[in-house]
Amino acid sequence: MKTHERIHSGDKPHVCKQYGKDFCYSSSSRNHERIHSGEKPHVCKQCGKGFSFSSNIRIHERIHSGGKPYKCKHCEKAFCFPSSLQQHERIHTGEKPYVCKHCGQSFMLSSSLRRHERIHSGEKPYVCKQCGKGFPFSRDLQKHEQVHIGNNPYACKQRGNAFPILSYLHEHERIHSWKKTHVCKHCGKAFLFLSFLHKHERTHTGEKPYVCKQCGKAFSSSSYIKIHEQIHSGEKPYKCKLCGKAFRFPNCLRMHEQIHTGKKPCVCNQCGKGFNSCSEIRIHERIHSGEKPYECK
Repeated sequence: MKTHERIHSGDKPHVCKQYGKDFCYSSSSRNHERIHSGEKPHVCKQCGKGFSFSSNIRIHERIHSGGKPYKCKHCEKAFCFPSSLQQHERIHTGEKPYVCKHCGQSFMLSSSLRRHERIHSGEKPYVCKQCGKGFPFSRDLQKHEQVHIGNNPYACKQRGNAFPILSYLHEHERIHSWKKTHVCKHCGKAFLFLSFLHKHERTHTGEKPYVCKQCGKAFSSSSYIKIHEQIHSGEKPYKCKLCGKAFRFPNCLRMHEQIHTGKKPCVCNQCGKGFNSCSEIRIHERIHSGEKPYECK
């Protein structure tokens, strides 16, 4: 009776020695103290895993027994845990309670939001052991590691191009079929790849989720910010194999290499003269067209 009356009186005589938190009942105090002591007196007979509370071991035992007491009202699918049911029901309700503070995109799962936020933060927790390159998602690291292994089991039947990942082959095969299955809702333009559609849609929305940490400038594409960041770092990752000269951008390296090879891929239709770059041939063509774009003021 005295113990029960504490519910009404608010009396909490049992105090935690470590943090001073107080409890109505001695049992509650003992359960709480296991958080500090790490004591796990409730042990699973099947696998030996220990738990602090009896309620936790009862939930855990469903993994072994196969018990699924929590059923979905919409489709009758059953789950071991109430949290799993709550997550599943969002498929039916469309509820997305986890919202990104940066761009407003919402998600059904907190784990999905955490993964998405890496796009904004630039966090890359998955690091390749071979070359040290970091990736925001584990699937990207797994795909990258195939480059080092040299394992390319998926081959294109038309050209023989081989790929480490089946999805890479599927994307490549669209080049041959030219099936543009990804359509923009704003203008109807179609794209071969979903990633191209996402980039394109940002031209309508104005979204620029990739922000430079150094100067705050924002970009619509991850490739654009990578190129921009080289201005701050001074990094020049593209080196000429013949003379060692380094460049920030791959197209600059390609143009430079033509000095060594003598290759001049840009040919004038009028006189057949060759040039290293498109900009050079545009200037040359003014000789034939008579164009004089620069006027004295």
